[in-house]
Amino acid sequence: MNAKTILLLLGVAAMAAADSFEFRGYGAPRRYSSDSSESFESYESDEAKYNFDWAVRHGPSGNNYGHQEARDNDNTQGSYHVNLPDGRRQTVTYYVDGGSGYIADVKYSGEASFDSGSYESGSFESGSFEFGSDSHEFPRYSPPRPRYYN
Repeated sequence: MNAKTILLLLGVAAMAAADSFEFRGYGAPRRYSSDSSESFESYESDEAKYNFDWAVRHGPSGNNYGHQEARDNDNTQGSYHVNLPDGRRQTVTYYVDGGSGYIADVKYSGEASFDSGSYESGSFESGSFEFGSDSHEFPRYSPPRPRYYN
């Protein structure tokens, strides 16, 4: 038997198998009877409306930040604030413009101060090095010897 005959037989077998395959698709969702005395209230709404406000004030760590936002359909506005390490407070007030996205106004209050004594500065002792000096020998590497396997 040559290759063409084998391919032809395989093609016919594949077509026969495909015709006998029963496709089990997803049907329509089941409907439940309304005989139950329970009723559920629908909370679906086309309107987007929410309001939130949260803040963190942790004295021992110095963390002080928060965020508040309110949305009523397409009108979204809010602000967030954070105490910066330099002592200032950053406040960002924003609103959403449908065509331009978020429009932010960033403000800083307080004076930046850097307390030079509050942080320990690390020190680094560098060794002396002169370019071109042979005072330090660098290792020389050679390529590995070839290995032959039988």
